Amino acid sequence: MKKLVNAPRAVVQEMLEGFVALAPGQALLEGETVVVRADAPAALGARKVAVLSGGGSGHEPAHAGYV
Repeated sequence: MKKLVNAPRAVVQEMLEGFVALAPGQALLEGETVVVRADAPAALGARKVAVLSGGGSGHEPAHAGYV
């Protein structure tokens, strides 16, 4: 085996799809690279953001377990 990546342009999307497949309490927003709680209510104008976390610099999966 030479690589663990199927296609460099799809690596983040594939990682998130796999993560959500293993975590039934989470969902991937269609067309986005955003994972949310599966039981989260629809967005409301007055609703506050509890936690917002970003990765980057090659550390994409670093924050995935905090959803």
